[in-house]
Amino acid sequence: MDLTHRPRRLRQDRVRGLVSETSLEPSDLIAPVFVDATTDERRPIESMPGHERVPIAESVARVEDVLETGVEAVMLFGIPESKDPEGTRAWAEDGVVQEALRRITSETDAYVITDVCLCEYTDHGHCGPLEEELRSESGVAADGPACEPTMTVDNDATLAALEKIAASHARAGADMVAPSGMMDGMVGAIRSALDREGFANVPIMSYAAKYESAFYGPFRDAADGAPTFGNRRHYQMDPANAREAMREVRLDAEQGADVMMVKPALSYLDIISSVRREFDHPVAAYNVSGEYAMLHAAAEKGWLDLEAVATESLLSIKRAGADLILTYFAEDIAKQL
Repeated sequence: MDLTHRPRRLRQDRVRGLVSETSLEPSDLIAPVFVDATTDERRPIESMPGHERVPIAESVARVEDVLETGVEAVMLFGIPESKDPEGTRAWAEDGVVQEALRRITSETDAYVITDVCLCEYTDHGHCGPLEEELRSESGVAADGPACEPTMTVDNDATLAALEKIAASHARAGADMVAPSGMMDGMVGAIRSALDREGFANVPIMSYAAKYESAFYGPFRDAADGAPTFGNRRHYQMDPANAREAMREVRLDAEQGADVMMVKPALSYLDIISSVRREFDHPVAAYNVSGEYAMLHAAAEKGWLDLEAVATESLLSIKRAGADLILTYFAEDIAKQL
């Protein structure tokens, strides 16, 4: 037997790290932070162990907790004091994210990214103002008395709202904005608004390939953003589609996106890899709430070693091609690193 080739030589402890192809660093990670305008105290998120909503007054302290672990960037999500059909609190100058931003950017060195969307702010839980759509019984859009009205998000009206949200975040101090609503033309609209308002240097991290996924459940509890009717199939991507993701990313690149995000991460590693191969932009991936919660649930049963599977999961995302990983494991893994 010819054993000239022995890959095991390089798996010994003293050399294993030297030849490791993929590494994780705290600077690769972005930590989500939930700021809640409806509470005066920290509230644990039951479906996401270790995470909580914090009041505006505690937002700086929460971000300082993140920075102490070595993670340098946070993504802010807001729960407003009130909601309406248009989601107007999303761009209010005294809104929850805007108030938290001013405090965090003036009192910490964190790099602060903001989620630019409307689902947390509309009373119906969809990602923009609604419009009536006519569909026939077969489900094909049509006109005539046989059609029944259904509701969908008004794409172009939403673009106008996203422009206002992004500009308000930039005025409050956001280092980067991240539109997540999967509206056609959202990156171009936001880029034009930021440039017009004097924020040409504020980059956009687009949720360029965001799928209509069952893995978002815990987040909708955390951000109080579950739709009150229907689902988001008519604007988020079909999990069956890969080529469509490349088209979506290409359109966002053409409109001026600086960073491309794929969401979710673990079930879409092939998409992350394809985006990495085809585009020169930095690639981000969102290790979403369901991916986080299921590992915690299995670990609580004693079925998995949480630290080990969390690290392995994030390594797989990095290995697939992600430069940045938005993850609820950010602080725990950064401490380990």
